[in-house]
Amino acid sequence: MTDPANAFVPGPRARLAGRPGGPLSGLTYAVKDLFDVAGVPTGGGNHDWAKANPIPERHASVVQTLLDAGADLIGKTITDEVSLGILGENAFDGTPLNSAAPDRVPGGSSSGSAAAVAAGLCDTALGTDTGGSMRVPSSFCGLYGIRPTHGRLDLTGLMPQAPSSDTVGWFARDAETFARVGTVLLGEKPGPLPTKLLIAVDAFAFADPEVGAALRPMVEKLERIVGPGREEIMAPQGLSVWARAQRSLQPVEAWQTFKPWIEQHNPRMAFSVVAGLIAGSQVPASERNWAALMREEARARLRHLLPPGTILCLPTTPFPAPLRGLSTPVLQPMRDRITCLCAQGGLTGSPQVSLPGATIDGAPVGLSIIGGRGTDASLIAVAQAMEAIA
Repeated sequence: MTDPANAFVPGPRARLAGRPGGPLSGLTYAVKDLFDVAGVPTGGGNHDWAKANPIPERHASVVQTLLDAGADLIGKTITDEVSLGILGENAFDGTPLNSAAPDRVPGGSSSGSAAAVAAGLCDTALGTDTGGSMRVPSSFCGLYGIRPTHGRLDLTGLMPQAPSSDTVGWFARDAETFARVGTVLLGEKPGPLPTKLLIAVDAFAFADPEVGAALRPMVEKLERIVGPGREEIMAPQGLSVWARAQRSLQPVEAWQTFKPWIEQHNPRMAFSVVAGLIAGSQVPASERNWAALMREEARARLRHLLPPGTILCLPTTPFPAPLRGLSTPVLQPMRDRITCLCAQGGLTGSPQVSLPGATIDGAPVGLSIIGGRGTDASLIAVAQAMEAIA
């Protein structure tokens, strides 16, 4: 089978038929190469990882859930190396194609899954989100994507990175498919619709001015569904302060996750990945303690802002996808700015859905909605309502 988007892991394609007659029968899906598929190596975006770990004997829990629901698995997709990336570039397997903006990166680390869905190679695809890896590709590729409430979905059979932030999500091109998959994975139907809308004025001010202008019609559409929006500051301490806290916590956990493998096998790794892991190994206890307190403040802030029936909207990313092949010095400030708009996910564990519908010079950019913990189904209902009045 051809792979025009370079979305799938090189080599023989993992293919499994779903259970006949299930609620997802007729749908096809792909899985990021962090999920176990029985009899298939879990590569994690690094060729030495697969060599150092046994071939799984069971499917990851969410992979099995979709098979049981009738969806057909058509392959495993490329990921940023050991999921430590946000742009979608992999030194071993290359950069998947962003079909919505072919001269730009697809976003990572769920790059292959987003690329496969955006190119129409499958109906939906599983990815993960620790620091933005579902939300960023959704924005860059013009897809529906979700970072569920932390702990909502079973992570059994998933290659970990930073367990206190790791989540499983899925992509779709249309809200109906997005909701069908969500009903199966979440175990509940979409709804109810929220009744109050907050607009994260600090996040909109932080994004490029063109982003706010492009997203304004989508915000107005949200107001038609939920009611007039009220401006609020999401992060009173500062978006960069929340980002610093996440950058202090997540890399430490990543280092703890991969340290035994690195020390025992001395794997080949890209410089940017090694640099991040080394940084995580050197975060002092005082910084970790401060970051843990900031995480509690962030959680308290969103509990205050998001009582039942209230959602918050903000740009998913501060700009559309960067061009492919830019140098590290150019990309690093971009990565830092992306983290400023994504840190709340890992810090608070709140669910977030990125909605497509806006472009800047032809490149997509998403609008995100955030709800209180456990309100995933309500956010999906908003996605359906937004598409219905498109």
